[in-house]
Amino acid sequence: MIRLMNSPKLCLLLCLVILSIARIKGQNNVCSPDTYAQKSTFQKNLNHLLSSLSSNTNQSDGFYGTTVSSQGNNSDDTVCGLFQCLGYATVQACQKCVSEGIKDILRRCPNKTGAVAWYDKCWLHYSDRWLNYTDQCFLSKLEEEPNAVVLNKRYATDTDNFKNLLGETLTAVAKKASEGGSKKKYATKEANISSFETLHAMAQCTPDISEIDCLSCLSNSISYLPYCCNGLVGATILKPSCYLRYETYAFYPEAPPPPAPSPESTSKGQLSRISAGIIIAIAVPAVTFILLCFLCLKRRARKDASVPKQSVDISSVESLQFDLDTIRTATNDFSPDNKLGQGGFGEVFKGVLPGGQELAVKRLSSGSKQGVGEFKNEVVTMAKLQHRNLVRLLGFCLDEEEKILIYEFLPNRSLDNFLFGLENQGKLNWSTRYKIIEGITRGMLYLHEDSQLKIIHRDLKASNVLLDEDLNPKISDFGMAKIFEVDQTQTSTSKVVGTFGYMAPEYAMHGHISIKSDIYSFGVLILEIISGKKNTSFYISSYADHLLSYAWRLWREGRPLELVDPSLRDSCSRNEVIKCINVSLLCIQENPALRPTIQSIMVMLSSHSVTLSDPREPAFFVGRHTTDSNNPAIYENSSDQSTSKSAQWSVDKDPITDFDPR
Repeated sequence: MIRLMNSPKLCLLLCLVILSIARIKGQNNVCSPDTYAQKSTFQKNLNHLLSSLSSNTNQSDGFYGTTVSSQGNNSDDTVCGLFQCLGYATVQACQKCVSEGIKDILRRCPNKTGAVAWYDKCWLHYSDRWLNYTDQCFLSKLEEEPNAVVLNKRYATDTDNFKNLLGETLTAVAKKASEGGSKKKYATKEANISSFETLHAMAQCTPDISEIDCLSCLSNSISYLPYCCNGLVGATILKPSCYLRYETYAFYPEAPPPPAPSPESTSKGQLSRISAGIIIAIAVPAVTFILLCFLCLKRRARKDASVPKQSVDISSVESLQFDLDTIRTATNDFSPDNKLGQGGFGEVFKGVLPGGQELAVKRLSSGSKQGVGEFKNEVVTMAKLQHRNLVRLLGFCLDEEEKILIYEFLPNRSLDNFLFGLENQGKLNWSTRYKIIEGITRGMLYLHEDSQLKIIHRDLKASNVLLDEDLNPKISDFGMAKIFEVDQTQTSTSKVVGTFGYMAPEYAMHGHISIKSDIYSFGVLILEIISGKKNTSFYISSYADHLLSYAWRLWREGRPLELVDPSLRDSCSRNEVIKCINVSLLCIQENPALRPTIQSIMVMLSSHSVTLSDPREPAFFVGRHTTDSNNPAIYENSSDQSTSKSAQWSVDKDPITDFDPR
């Protein structure tokens, strides 16, 4: 055993065997937090669904999805599900994987209303619609959460050349898979790393999603690789809608056999031929395996600690690139009739692809202060962010003098149109506003805690919250987002950018950035949603109060409900309104340490039993402040301006994005 510990190659091989065994046994699974009652109608429907999945595994395309409901597809007892077998799995292997997977997923997720599990030949997904917080079945919809990553912990010898080859190969296989038609979105590709080593790549999507969604899903997986798998010779990115894997050995049967090893690689070849049975027999008991892996990985971590981080390059998401002619055609050559709005950086147009898909096209003006570097940063940032409450990036165009971002089109435009615009005022009732507050909270929780990157938005405001057809909120505009290390809590900048009235005082006056900066902005936004009034243009009588000081005065005097939009006062939930005002005042306290985290806010909003603390007097920073001699910060006002069509996208700021992998 001591000799094994001194052999790093064999040590890593043993660890990989353990990891592969865990993966085959279904360790990569996610269960819903919600449960169903035994012998309930939902359990009956779920059993019916799983039985239907199992009985349809003889289909030649290896995919089947269905919905089961007792009282129509919108009832609370509705459950939908699918299985997807990997493209190289035989019919028999598919049947066995689905059958055993159903037993396994019920054992791992007992009485759970939803689950996703990935196995060696298939993956399973069922849900009561909880997974992406929608009211619809996930079938035929792009699902990128939850996800999992399986790593081959061996590093390439020549990491730079390997990463270049990997990027080209994965981009090609993703395009090939997405163009596979409706029946089987599956592709493989090989590339020679050297005369004795071959890269094998595989990509697959569920055939129920569109070609562009398939490409988006796979491209987002590829863009994550610099963060999770930099220089590793193998990795698997698992999502409900797509599957991406690469290795330096043939893991799918139709792959050509690897070339014979050169003399200098004989020892590696001998190691690779050691069977799992022999390794396991040598390394019994399992406890020793675990200890061995721990020591090996710890040693590897110490070695890698001195390796500098790699910068992010837009080539990692080049498969999302649109050609300029396609965008010109979609927008009728940027016709004024298609214009949705305008900000300090350029214009936003509605576009329609030949297949009928609608787009929001953000065209940066030639005189924009946003440079190519910041533009690329926004592309790479958005490509890595996938959540129901974030606007989804579909692609970009970087051609000649043009810098264009392409997003999903949201017909209801931005929240400020409903809160402050005369045309839509009064259309948001209290239950919808409360749902919007909760949705923004979920989106911010994802940015701060749950995404691949820890992101500080830095410009959260009503015009940067877009609404879909069901008035669900989606946070947009990440051009100036600040990306933190996972354990980093704050940083400083000499260039303060954002919108006055929403910036936390410590950020506006001293350039201090933290997650609590976003919390302050969120507190201001909650007050605007409750009152229907804009903070930066809110004044009453000769007191010249702004919204924050007015809300605090009403709270202190025991009259908080007077803050509520007059159109809501007869229909709103008194307890919910008071709770939201309390939360907002906690968010805008002057001392950042006293502001709650986004997790705490989520608990406050979702629980009826949590007792909220009393807020202290908030910070009243609103307008432009000049710098003093001791703090030469640069202030750039984002004027929050819009055209007569009311800008759907806020593009009126100087984006600053710094990349550090999470």
